[in-house]
Amino acid sequence: MSTSWTLARTFTARAEEHPDRAMLVAAGRTWSYGQVDAKSSALAAALGELGIEADDRIAIVMPNWPEWVITLLAAAKLGATIVPLNARLSYHELKYQLRHAEVSAVFAAERHGGIDYLQIFEDIIAELPDLLYLVTVGDEELWYDDRIFRFEDLLSSGEGRALPSHSEVDDDSDLALLYTSGTMGKPKGVRLSHRNIVETAVRTGEALEVEPADRVLVSVPLFTIFGFSIVVGTLAAGATVVLLDTFDAERAIDLLRRESVTVMHGVPTIYHLIMRSPGFDPGAFPHLRTGVVAGGPVHEDLVRRIRRWCDVQVAYGLTETGPTVTITRFNDSDERRLTTVGRPLPGVEIKAVDFVTGALHGPEAVGEIAVRGPNVMQGYARMPAETARSFSPEGFFLTGDLGIIDEEGYLRIVGRTKETIVRGGYQIYPREVEDLLRAHPAVDDVCVIGVPHDVMGELVCACVVPVEGAVITGDELKDFARDTMADYKLPDLVRFFDTFPTTGSGKVKRRELERTVSLEYTATIGST
Repeated sequence: MSTSWTLARTFTARAEEHPDRAMLVAAGRTWSYGQVDAKSSALAAALGELGIEADDRIAIVMPNWPEWVITLLAAAKLGATIVPLNARLSYHELKYQLRHAEVSAVFAAERHGGIDYLQIFEDIIAELPDLLYLVTVGDEELWYDDRIFRFEDLLSSGEGRALPSHSEVDDDSDLALLYTSGTMGKPKGVRLSHRNIVETAVRTGEALEVEPADRVLVSVPLFTIFGFSIVVGTLAAGATVVLLDTFDAERAIDLLRRESVTVMHGVPTIYHLIMRSPGFDPGAFPHLRTGVVAGGPVHEDLVRRIRRWCDVQVAYGLTETGPTVTITRFNDSDERRLTTVGRPLPGVEIKAVDFVTGALHGPEAVGEIAVRGPNVMQGYARMPAETARSFSPEGFFLTGDLGIIDEEGYLRIVGRTKETIVRGGYQIYPREVEDLLRAHPAVDDVCVIGVPHDVMGELVCACVVPVEGAVITGDELKDFARDTMADYKLPDLVRFFDTFPTTGSGKVKRRELERTVSLEYTATIGST
């Protein structure tokens, strides 16, 4: 009998196996698998009564709340597609993505982080004819019209009603439409099927050896494929999800300790902030055994520091690949666990594309990483030309990342094709320069960017966040670099920052840094 990778069937199987096991822990409360199953079925029934059906799109705009997970499972039981959106988007960004996705219903926080979402969506719903319903999560007893419902009221109205059939949903049906973070341009809507997300999450969990007894901290935002995948993988394993609504280092440390968390995932920024927190004690988490660090450049020193208190694996992936492409394993050598992002998941193929010929070539040569397998997206929503450009003739998705694949299939990431700096005719990979500069004891974080120059084409600028309390000058850092790298890679400019601008998923906004530094550099040149 073949495996079904639909989320509803996967979750229902776990709920039937152990209905009393804890599934969700949030804000001091616990919900069992049976309780979440019942709530998501009631919500699906209520949405079905409103006319929401398979292939309709349901947006979720809220922090990592239990209602987020219940809405996801209700949509999966209906065969609808969820559209997770960043709650920090501006009014116009929200409206653009809701219109682009042709969303039928929105589940949103009433208020959070000082923002009145009820007011925002009351305005938006009037401008988007496809948006039929708004469901709000909060405690306000407010008057609503016939298109606006409170989450708890809608859930109660579905209790005892028959669940609509989802027999038409198969592995290749869309489960989610996720928008890329847009660090390198305008966000694109990525269509991911049930199999793209569920099988990838299951295979990632197998690499981490996740078991039903595990308690998994989810502090990565659920609107990202990383956070979304963590939840799916945890419930597929029958384990417990411990939700942190919005990341805060002290609160994360408290949850790790108080909830006896065994698995923790995060982008490098999350681990940096936890280890820099005054309340951090590496010996305070005796239950914590593993997790994933991914979602940005992961340098060796950071991995060494994390592994003193949590034996993390390093992974590589993108929104378009559901997300995991490769991951290190516990039985890999220490050297490979430090210097690579591991080997592909089962069923996933990776190749390096030659820059000149566009051909897929062999190991040990730098090329654009291309991926083929069950994790690769269905395509970009409403963008057939962009979708076609993103695949090789052989059907491999072209990631835009530069890497080297060794003889045994382990991948090393060098940088991004769009981030490559061309200085005086030389190609420079920012990731390589960043890794060398991080070796300086006064450097906490670094991002290397290109600044336009009339003669050289581009100059190399090192944007640096110093270690707290450290005293360092640009000239000192340049002298240090001179001893560690070829002269054409040396930073021409060094700029210091208290912190880097980041996306909601924790990635550095390189474009914003480039604009800031370029404007400053141009103003300086113009005044001399």
